Amino acid sequence: MTQTRLAIVGGGIIGRTHADAIRACPGSDLISIVDPFETGKSLAKDFECLHLETLAALIELRPDGVIIATPNALHVPQAMTLIRAGIPVLVEKPLGDTAQGCAALVALSDRTGVPGLVGHHRRHNPIVQAAKTAITEARFGTLVCGTISATLYKDARYFDVAWRREPGAGGPILINLIHEIDLVRHLFGEITEVTALTANSQRGYDVEDTAAVILRLEAGGLITISLTDAGVGPWCWDTTAGENPARFPAMPAVSHMFAGTQAGMSLPDLSFWTHEGPRDWTVPQTNHPLDLVTADSYVEQIRHFAAVIKGDETPRITLSDGARNIAVIEAIRESITQRRPVPLGSQRINTSSKPKAMME
Repeated sequence: MTQTRLAIVGGGIIGRTHADAIRACPGSDLISIVDPFETGKSLAKDFECLHLETLAALIELRPDGVIIATPNALHVPQAMTLIRAGIPVLVEKPLGDTAQGCAALVALSDRTGVPGLVGHHRRHNPIVQAAKTAITEARFGTLVCGTISATLYKDARYFDVAWRREPGAGGPILINLIHEIDLVRHLFGEITEVTALTANSQRGYDVEDTAAVILRLEAGGLITISLTDAGVGPWCWDTTAGENPARFPAMPAVSHMFAGTQAGMSLPDLSFWTHEGPRDWTVPQTNHPLDLVTADSYVEQIRHFAAVIKGDETPRITLSDGARNIAVIEAIRESITQRRPVPLGSQRINTSSKPKAMME
């Protein structure tokens, strides 16, 4: 089997997560870490691969694919440089910091035929796949309403990295809420209107530390999201799903609750509640948890990226998906600023959705 030669741009926490996943993925080799700082040099040493300081040097190396795990503002320009060089990319979330920049990246990928994926790794998680199957098989019915909690207290050391305190790059809306936006769109379809409020009373940075968001879906359902990186509690995907045990504990709590016309479902425990008789609040309900086959979502993401590079699969999370997620985030920010509901029309989501694959 021909090995897929992969490189990582960015030697931080998520860069190390991807390096671990490449090591655990049969058929993939990590050939280089690109990062001008000591963290990148140290990561390359730990994984016994080449350390480079520039994209130009990496392009000369001609990897089969590159994972971009740098600060958010660098995602689009770095991805465009690599795509112009004919190198497929897996861009960490968020795809970029503006919908306009993301749309330009989508257009470049469409024009060149060089594929790009976005690192919304939850779509590769068997928990999410089981929930999606229950929805597509009509066992859940149509979404009526849902509640999502993302409570993830981050200590002061997390904010030693300056960009995490800066508007347009940091804050839990862009860093953490983007995951929830992608998950909602994946499970239930497009978002047509948003309403949001924020606070920064706990940390006092220029970015928010707490937010409350209401999403209206194209199919008619409503979802509320409670988000904070300054409050304590276990109600968060990262600390309940067990995706990354090296970084996060897996606590016995739920973070997502969805009510459909046929059933109620919670994640990540995959509880699936249905009535024993007629659908009525006076009739008992029984929990029949959804079936689950465990797998590592980060390793599956690498396997999928390698398959896209070889032309065996098309991107599961397209650049267009990433751009649409950013469009929703921009609408949320507009709602915060203008203190009103903000619709998402076609003029805001102006991206292609053509998946691409190529054989190196």
